[in-house]
Formats: sequence, C-alpha cells, structure tokens
Amino acid sequence: MMRFFSGLFGRSAPTLSEARPNDAAAISTLHTASFQRGWGEDEVYRLLIEKTVVTHRAMRGGTVTGFILSRMAAGEAEILSIAIVRRQRGRGFARPLLDLHLRRLAGLGTRAVFLEVDESNAPARALYRRAGFRDVGRRQSYYQSGASALVLRRDLG
Repeated sequence: MMRFFSGLFGRSAPTLSEARPNDAAAISTLHTASFQRGWGEDEVYRLLIEKTVVTHRAMRGGTVTGFILSRMAAGEAEILSIAIVRRQRGRGFARPLLDLHLRRLAGLGTRAVFLEVDESNAPARALYRRAGFRDVGRRQSYYQSGASALVLRRDLG
C-alpha cells in the first residue's frame, strides 16, 4: 500500500541514516542553500567527526536531501541545524528525520533538547510544535537579518 501511495503521488520517502564524514560537502551545500550564513565543508567535516555531535541524513537516489545535526553536553542537546532541499519541503520529510534524531538522542541519554528558530519561520515552528517542543525564551534581533529567535525545548523520555 505504501508503495502504491508513493508511486501515485511521486512522494517516495527518503532513506534515513546517520550522516558520515564523507557527507560533509553535501551537507555544506544544503546548509548554504538553506540559510543566510552557510557552513563551509571543513566546518561541517569537523562537526561530523566530533564525538558529541549526532547527525542524521535523508537520502534519495544517492543524494543527501536533508540533514539534522545536534551537539550533546551534560544530558542535554542543542539542534544546531536542520534542512531539507527546497524542492522537497512541505512534503512531510522533515518530521521522520526529526523523530529519528530525537530517538537517537534519547538513546544516548539526552534528557532535554533545545533549539533556536526564526520567529517568522512558520513551517519550522509548526514542525517543532507538532514534535512536542515548547517556547522557553526569545532572543531579540538574534539573526543577521535582525529577526528574533524563539528558544524551544523538548524533554525526552
């Protein structure tokens, strides 16, 4: 049935897995296309080899089409970035990637996850709310653009 649904609507779900250091270039390219200040390949590579960083990727046809990256410390984690390629946004691919990532963080002993999101990014805010995140703060004029960030938290397990 899922195969029929996917074929009918052209929405075959991406394959989700842990990202590897050799994904640095693809993640850098996606991050740069998605955010005002993109991460360079070396910066991404250093994050991917860090023991306190957990990263997952979404793949379609051998291409990285999404990623999520968090840093853990003292039983907590911060989601540093999540992105889906522009042409795949709005198709429900971010939620399974986020859910997988949160399960992995919980399995590693993380008790709470934090993130910052541009308060004007309604799709991202909706994704996080549906995933159980709640507002715990606000950073005025946080981004280069002058936009403010909402600080969100989700308790795990």
